[in-house]
Amino acid sequence: METDPAEQARRLAGELFPDALAVILAGSTAAGRATPTSDLDIAVLVADGGETYRETIRYEGRLVELFVHTRAGLGELFAADIATRHGVMQNMYAAGRVLVDVDGEAGRARALAEADLREGPPALDPETVESKRYALTDALDDLGDAGDPAERIAVASVVLGGAAELLLDHHRAWTGGGKWLPRRLRVADERRGGALVEGHLHLCESGDPAALLAAAEEILDLVGGPLREGYRRTWRNPAAPEPERA
Repeated sequence: METDPAEQARRLAGELFPDALAVILAGSTAAGRATPTSDLDIAVLVADGGETYRETIRYEGRLVELFVHTRAGLGELFAADIATRHGVMQNMYAAGRVLVDVDGEAGRARALAEADLREGPPALDPETVESKRYALTDALDDLGDAGDPAERIAVASVVLGGAAELLLDHHRAWTGGGKWLPRRLRVADERRGGALVEGHLHLCESGDPAALLAAAEEILDLVGGPLREGYRRTWRNPAAPEPERA
């Protein structure tokens, strides 16, 4: 008999975190897309004075990703996810399944997560956008010239990532890694994001870069167009001390 992942998560929470203030089951298991090999993504809010950490364990034969945090730790994780533009913890709390909720703690955390998601990530500064335009222009030139199939696929991945960053920033939309990147692109811009994903897929299957080039070029035009000559940056050593102010 197949084990219900939600019931597994409840048992785990009861055994390992009996004093938890909130427990959230997230990921594919919460969304009803779990397979027998899917892991459990579980967020656990513990009382102040506890630890904030991430840990991978195995429970009843199933892999489990634990995201354990205090209230202050959760605030720091939310802030870090905003800075990286991923919103991972916010999505866990906003879309996850509540298994434990002591005195409304899960509801309060969910409200904060939903507010962050509605606000969206901060816009990239103009200098960063310009640098990303330059990098994407260069990658598109390389993709158009690439004759070696392995090099073409490698450059195509750079084009996908660079165009995705610019399109998602244009919409003030959250990004994602791995399987989440195509999902975020399709949600943010069904036509342009979908064309970018399909163009990349078509290149990987056929070796033909035309569709990916067209999709990425349209995104580039949306944010100011190609950038080659005229681009200049002065090196700033991040390890150098700040200059003293008078």
